[in-house]
Amino acid sequence: MKKYLLLFFLSIFSISCAQKTETNSALNANEENEILEISKFDEYDISILRLIVNPEKYHNKTVQIIGYLNLEFEGTAIYFHKEDYENGSSKNGMWVSFNEDLSKKKDLQKFSKKYVIIQGKFDMNSKGHMGMFGGSIKNITRLDEWR
Repeated sequence: MKKYLLLFFLSIFSISCAQKTETNSALNANEENEILEISKFDEYDISILRLIVNPEKYHNKTVQIIGYLNLEFEGTAIYFHKEDYENGSSKNGMWVSFNEDLSKKKDLQKFSKKYVIIQGKFDMNSKGHMGMFGGSIKNITRLDEWR
């Protein structure tokens, strides 16, 4: 009788362990997917500083950045900070060019001299007027004021 009871408890124990392992595997898979989604967002929604420090990592990729936008002849760029623009630190900025559809929909000048969020394709080789900037954000499809 003791043998049967022992076998019964061992069976129950092994079944419960197996179920717990399957549940943990499902949780781990969900956690891994969540981490991947966060890291994908991190790859996309980044700081200008990351573009300056690691341009090759983001070359030809769509990025979303926040910065201080200046729109003027031969100086259309987004900067890390307003002070970078005011002090002429153009290497802390990215040359910008807007998608034609966006240019038609929005009055771009109302965003000049403000902090904005933009989305476009990063090009580390295109450095704007006279190669003064840290790279460029091309084909910008999103432009909103950042408050």
